[in-house]
Amino acid sequence: MMALDGLRVLDRTDDMAGRFCSMLLADMGADVIELAPPDRKPAARDDERVPASSAVLRALGRNRRSVTLDVGQPGGVEVFTRLVQTADVLVDSDQRGAATHRGTATDGLVALNPRLIACTVSAFGRTGPRAEQPGGDLIAQGMSGIMSATGSDGGAPAAVGVPVAELGAGLFAVVGILAALRARHRTGRGQVVDTSSFEAAIALSQWEATQYWYTGEVPRGLGTAHRLNAPYQAFRASDGYFTVGAANDNLWPRFARLLGLADLVSDPRFDTVPGRLRHRAELEALIEAVTIEAPRAHWLERCEAVGVPAGPINSVPEALDDAHALARGMVQTLLDPRLGSVRALGNPVKMSATPPRVRSAAPVPGAETEAILRELGYGDAEVAALRDGRIV
Repeated sequence: MMALDGLRVLDRTDDMAGRFCSMLLADMGADVIELAPPDRKPAARDDERVPASSAVLRALGRNRRSVTLDVGQPGGVEVFTRLVQTADVLVDSDQRGAATHRGTATDGLVALNPRLIACTVSAFGRTGPRAEQPGGDLIAQGMSGIMSATGSDGGAPAAVGVPVAELGAGLFAVVGILAALRARHRTGRGQVVDTSSFEAAIALSQWEATQYWYTGEVPRGLGTAHRLNAPYQAFRASDGYFTVGAANDNLWPRFARLLGLADLVSDPRFDTVPGRLRHRAELEALIEAVTIEAPRAHWLERCEAVGVPAGPINSVPEALDDAHALARGMVQTLLDPRLGSVRALGNPVKMSATPPRVRSAAPVPGAETEAILRELGYGDAEVAALRDGRIV
């Protein structure tokens, strides 16, 4: 048994935010049906011919079934309508809720199926002056203030190295869908859920917004340092960098003592968090004058021994090979119908009774078209006619 067994989700997105949302729902057991246009091409085996973006979108297509459907034809709209009538959730990237093809607009679908949760995940959302403008993760990071607060003070603008705005929008979409399903349990009616990568990026700026509102200071890039705590950053060892979170008045004395800098604990520059923040550059220099003398492993071992949070700065391959990541199931192996054995990221949510599962790689587009048509009640002749008309 899985948490979302029996829940049917239609996904007609082709972007990272929407597909990430439906992937997470599928991991939790939802029957996710991907609606692909008839001309969508599957990824090729030759990695040199598969753009990285296509590979990522395909990886996000795990645990689902696929139907190819041309909703530009009346017959395609009729199939789509039948699907919607059987669905609990629709995940869409249609910003205004008014899809190009008549009969498939989001608002009309909620009227067609009053129990439907119709979730739009877009660049700017369905309302506001930018509702019809295109966007993307980079645009959202820039407009939200994230880029201005990333990187080094005085340096060029820097984006977060992962698409935090789009992935964040997918996560918020999941939260909204689950909340709407809970509300439907009480009322019997669905609703429209609307979120965007722009809003996700702003919502994730909790530290930065709070700092500005409460202090009047405009957040700036601080490298690896924390805005409101110190020392909480990366320090240089003899063979690279490692991170330390010794920010509060309990952890800071332990860290200072293991460095042989116990006298700094009572130094008026560093005996409080505000003092350490004001004198952050001096403190960093004093700490690195010590840490540079030994390798990372030495300092990580000593931090662990006294309970100071610390860790290495891993490359992506190192992170994926980390013993703890592997023990937590964060790397999985799947059999892709076209690419053979492939690796996939695990689900970070662990549940004792109904755990999420990474069950299958992304299907070939349209692989389950006939099976799903038959679930909708189409007979042999009708399926053949839809194929002959290139509707499916």
